[in-house]
Amino acid sequence: MSNLVLYEVNDRVGYITLNRPEKRNALSFELVQQLKDALVVAERDENCKVIVLKANGDAFCAGADLAYLQQLQSNTFEENLADSQHLMQLFQLIYHCKKIVIAQVQGAALAGGSGLATVCDFCFATPESTFGYTEVKIGFVPAIVMVFLVRKVTEQRAKQLLLTGEVFAADKALEYGLINKVVSSEELAETVNAFAQQLCVQTSAQSVGMVKEMLAEVQQLSLEEGLHYAANMNANARATADCQKGIAAFLNKEKIKW
Repeated sequence: MSNLVLYEVNDRVGYITLNRPEKRNALSFELVQQLKDALVVAERDENCKVIVLKANGDAFCAGADLAYLQQLQSNTFEENLADSQHLMQLFQLIYHCKKIVIAQVQGAALAGGSGLATVCDFCFATPESTFGYTEVKIGFVPAIVMVFLVRKVTEQRAKQLLLTGEVFAADKALEYGLINKVVSSEELAETVNAFAQQLCVQTSAQSVGMVKEMLAEVQQLSLEEGLHYAANMNANARATADCQKGIAAFLNKEKIKW
């Protein structure tokens, strides 16, 4: 199998790279599988503290490839369901990953590509980057990403983006709250790496994992349930090695080394 996805670690930052530039990194079954495999490896890798999802070539990810779209027309319901769940599992792996996942977007991030960027914890893009949940324009639905998008923006904004299928530039994505920063293409990699290094040095891995777990969980709880859950997680956090280390360093006026 060709290396559609590459993985390497540099100074505690794990880089997962889409490596199908000749197809604008379009999503295929094999590429999605290799992304899933790489994410599992990165989450388990003790040398990796922060994950960066990026791509080779001019586009981040142009969505599903032509062969995939043609196959949809002859698939049975069961085959389409299995394939949909395959993509769903990729989004779940990113969203529930105990480590921070940063999307580094250059060029187009359309349909499934926008989905990948949306589900990451942070997203940096270039002024030339474009985004769009364009599925309705070909009679399809942005079903899986919708679940994550409505957690990120208002329902009104989600309707605007999902029902029109509009393609919009990075400055609009920033305005909509979909990305964190617009950076020149020349500075993108350096900026993302600097931010990742900052997270490596300044944050506890145990705390980050717990906060991400809580953010995913509390949104589906009632206020009362959420508060009880939060109190329980608060108590659990106090017993972690990182919390004990952090408090000791604070009390002793020592610089914490994460």
